[in-house]
Formats: sequence, C-alpha cells, structure tokens
Amino acid sequence: MKLQHYLGGLENLGPVSLETKVFVSEWEKRIFGIHTAMMAESIHLDQALPKYPLKDVPTTFKEKWTWAHLRTGAEGMQPFEYFKYRYYEKWLMGISQLFVDRGYITAQELATRTAHYRAQPDAPLPDQANPALKEQIVRYLNHGDSGLRTPPAPARFKVGDTVYVADPEAADHSRLPGFLRNKRGIVTEVYPDAFEYFVSTGPDGLEGPQHVYCVSFDAADIWGAEKSEPNTVIYADLFDVYLKA
Repeated sequence: MKLQHYLGGLENLGPVSLETKVFVSEWEKRIFGIHTAMMAESIHLDQALPKYPLKDVPTTFKEKWTWAHLRTGAEGMQPFEYFKYRYYEKWLMGISQLFVDRGYITAQELATRTAHYRAQPDAPLPDQANPALKEQIVRYLNHGDSGLRTPPAPARFKVGDTVYVADPEAADHSRLPGFLRNKRGIVTEVYPDAFEYFVSTGPDGLEGPQHVYCVSFDAADIWGAEKSEPNTVIYADLFDVYLKA
C-alpha cells in the first residue's frame, strides 16, 4: 500500500499541524476555485443526476474531472515528493500536470507564464467574461454531483455480519484506509441503493456500482490495546469490493 493513501495510525511522521485556517495563503483560494470550475465543466455531467446541459456551456475543457481525479493525481506522486509539499501545492501540481498532459498548455508555456508573474506579481490576470460558464459553475455548486446508482445485485452482507477487510494490490489511488487491511469488523449499517466511484482504481478493484457498508472496528484490534484508548470504536464506510465474508 502506498504510504500516502491513508496515514491513520502511522508513527514517526513528524509533528502534526494544528493549523485551523481553511486557506493559509490567498493563492490557495484561487486553486480551489480552479478545481471547482473544472468539476463544473466535467464532460460526464450531462449524465449526472441533475442532468446539466453541458453541451450548451461555452468551454474548451473536454475532460472528466472530479474529486477522485484530483486525489489520483496527488496520491500518484512519488511518496517523498508527496510529503515535501503542502496541501494546495499538491493540488496545483496535479491540475497543472493534467493541462500539460492533455495539451491545453505546454510545459514551456507554463514555465514562461510562471516566471512572468513571479517577476510581476501585480500584473493583471487573463480575464475573459463568460456568463454562461459562470451560470453553470453556480448551478454545480448548488446541486453538485452524485455517484448514486441502482444496485446491481442484493447486498452480500447484513447488519451484524462479521466481515474481514481485503488486502488488494496497491493502486495509484484507493478508497481503502491502509490501516484496515486484513482487519475484522462488524457491519453496523447497509446503505440503501449503490454507489459508483468516479474513477476506476485498477488492481484495487473499485469499479462499477457497488453497495457500501458502515463497518465498526475495535480500536485495540487495529493498533493494539497498549496504543488505544479503552472502549474506542472506529467506524468506516467501505465499498463491497473491500470486504470478505
């Protein structure tokens, strides 16, 4: 399992940041806004539950982009690089790499513009009025997206069942917390309907509509009694593919 997939329970990673601000620097707000605009223009939205009229939105962005794609780009980083940079710096890298990989901008053009704004931080940014795109972004912020789907089959487990967490091959991105691999838990809730994650995780097995379960774990079974507070229960929402009878 790649280290950066889930850090819960790992020791000796250094001091924990207690920063409470959502945005530490002003530029981080702009990165969040760019990511939000990209999600609002994602080509899959004409098939989303709100049925966005995406073909009528004037945009040259022709990619599928969701939170899952952002996480895939960040978690696909080399681990030592991942730990070197701050949260929104990783966002910036993933988004920039997508635009370079897809041919929206070349690496040289990006470097040239970066040098320009470093030398002239107060230089005006490009500003092209696009009321229809702005309307789509606002609509997306109000209505969002959903991975809710019709269940492909009855749920395999019911409330009270004992289950074991699988140990699939590591992928570039996973929704399985690393510290839960091979652990035993109890199903406490079976969520209605099914959910489809926005990207296929390859060898991880997360693909297509699946049932999702809330599973409880005794903290002592995960980290050992000497490192757990007494009577502590950990709850995790897990896709069907991550569970075994």
